[in-house]
Amino acid sequence: MSHDQPRDGKPDQAAHCRCRDGEPVDRDDQIKGCEVTKDELVPIEADELSEIALESTHTINIEAFCKREEVDERYLDKPYYLAAEDKVSREAFAVIRDAMKKKGMAGLGRLVIYKRERVVLLEPYGKGLLATLLRYQDEVRSPTAYFEDMPDGKPTDEMRALAEELIARSTKTFDPSKFEDRYEEALITLVKGKASKPSKGKGRAKAEASNTGNVVNLMEALKRSIDSEKAGSPAKPSARKSSGSKRTATASKQPASKPAPRKVRKAA
Repeated sequence: MSHDQPRDGKPDQAAHCRCRDGEPVDRDDQIKGCEVTKDELVPIEADELSEIALESTHTINIEAFCKREEVDERYLDKPYYLAAEDKVSREAFAVIRDAMKKKGMAGLGRLVIYKRERVVLLEPYGKGLLATLLRYQDEVRSPTAYFEDMPDGKPTDEMRALAEELIARSTKTFDPSKFEDRYEEALITLVKGKASKPSKGKGRAKAEASNTGNVVNLMEALKRSIDSEKAGSPAKPSARKSSGSKRTATASKQPASKPAPRKVRKAA
């Protein structure tokens, strides 16, 4: 993880300052607050937060069961491996695991983690269970506002056939090891390269991201891609400017959940 620091290379400390005069505020004079309207904060004292805080637990209370396919993928947050800790609980653990596997069901429960109650989805995974924290409903945005201007689309049979052929030719088994974090690798290379040298604040390492350039004609791109595969050489898309305006899609994120019987390990 990278951190901002002064150009002299020495660690620095961030300070909270008053908006009206820029003067720093001592830690003892700082309080938490919740913004209810613009520029209006409701102060909340530390002891008030302590009163409503929940103690973290090491058990999950299963409240219901449902079909796994009924759970919308947008609600899935963080996965954890779940296993029983002691010999006594392992038998009961195995019984509920095998019963869910046979019925094709998943469990829904609650867990307190990091002083917050979370809903958790439990499903059989190998010899154990996979416990996935779920987002709450108000954390998942409706797609309507994002997709309302998207055309229904009525492609020609030729375009559909080309797209289907391209998909068929490019279909592979999913292998997560094939996907690398190029920014992370470039950052590590940059840090290693500068670690043994005096800091000048000028070095730059750029991740090689694919550049799509200008908007290209989909029909031509599909044809070139398929033709290049038949010829055994990579396609070289020629960029063409679009007379229309360009739209960008916005992605959103949200979270919520709770653990089960005993030992919880974060999924690798």
